Amino acid sequence: MRLGVLDIGSNTVHLLLVDAHPGARPVAFASHKRPLSLVQFLDAEGNINDAGQHELIEFVLEAWEFAARHKAEDLLAFCTSAIREATNGAEVLARVKHETTVTLQELTGSEEASMTFFAVRRWYGWGAGPILDLDIGGGSFEMAFGQDELPELAVSVPLGASRLTRDWLHDDPPTAKSVKALRKYIRQTLKPVVREFKQLGRANLVAGTSKTFRSLARIAGAAPSGAGPYVKRELHATDLGLWAQRISAMTVEDRLYLPGVSDARAAQILAGALVAEAALEMFEFPSMEICPWALREGLILRRLDQLVFDGPLAPAPHVGLGDAAPVPRLGANTATAATAAVPIPIPSAGRQAN
Repeated sequence: MRLGVLDIGSNTVHLLLVDAHPGARPVAFASHKRPLSLVQFLDAEGNINDAGQHELIEFVLEAWEFAARHKAEDLLAFCTSAIREATNGAEVLARVKHETTVTLQELTGSEEASMTFFAVRRWYGWGAGPILDLDIGGGSFEMAFGQDELPELAVSVPLGASRLTRDWLHDDPPTAKSVKALRKYIRQTLKPVVREFKQLGRANLVAGTSKTFRSLARIAGAAPSGAGPYVKRELHATDLGLWAQRISAMTVEDRLYLPGVSDARAAQILAGALVAEAALEMFEFPSMEICPWALREGLILRRLDQLVFDGPLAPAPHVGLGDAAPVPRLGANTATAATAAVPIPIPSAGRQAN
């Protein structure tokens, strides 16, 4: 089946179409994405302003058309911290549904961390033993640990690279004082969380599962994305510390010359490096592996599981996106939902924090 995953993140809005069936790895068919930092559209009260909502709705409509044109049979649509933490997040979701018919499922920080961990476990398998997964987004930083398919502990903290850049690094290049203050804040925020994770034992493997980690690994010499997903990519703490120092002295324009750094992420790569550096240091690991699968793949794999097994994880009814699927226009008022709300399972025995 052809499955679409619409990801409304803090840095990018992204539709990924994959060809997949239960028991097989999902194979990317096509994608459609746009840099859209919803954090930049927040007003003084923390609301996503009308311009940001319009950009979001325009992209959701584009994604619907793209999925229909490529004969997607199912569509999962979700959003993370940018909308989750906006003061008017519920109103934004309601407006998106009203004007596009697409229901965006709002993931909690714990659900986001858990589904990303699920993808990591599927990628590395049982032989990896206990895994610690780290994921730096635009608005939040997710951590999850466990020995099974779903984590024992899944935590989200407000240490996203875009958020920290906006709140702490105002100059270009940033001042030494602001970088020092940000380092201190990151460590203060992580200290109680790391203590809780350490009570569960030590991981055999630390995985990094975000564009920020991929970019940092590329800067430090890892293989480019063109080498394929099966090339082992690592990020070492010593290299990370060195590059964090170098990047802190660069302007945003200078960072664009670094390998793996895009226009959309050049400003926030320093904040991401500082979070990654602190995490490896505080968890006391000398390096991490970069995992090519993350949240989108976790949701795809969970959806395929739902198509196989009956019971509480059975799929909800949904509207297919074949040739006959209607394509709504901006301002349309239609009751047809493009997606079903897909339950995101969290282990009842585990512990989570938002």
